[in-house]
Amino acid sequence: MLTIKVLGPGCANCRKLEEVSRKALEMLGVEAQIVKVTDMQEIIAHDVMQTPGLVINGKLVSSGRIPTPGTIADWIKAAA
Repeated sequence: MLTIKVLGPGCANCRKLEEVSRKALEMLGVEAQIVKVTDMQEIIAHDVMQTPGLVINGKLVSSGRIPTPGTIADWIKAAA
């Protein structure tokens, strides 16, 4: 199963990134575990300097922006 981590303190952009990630999963019909990471030490460990960050199966794919559902879907397909 895929693991998607949304990295950030819980701000509006972090919540939006989670919502867009869920839309991407729905588009693909794929199940994944979405984990919210708010611990700053863990966020920094992923080399995220600007939140929100998105990690798919341990790989940082986005930082400091909210990608489109289509872009996230492409990253999910590549990780599967």
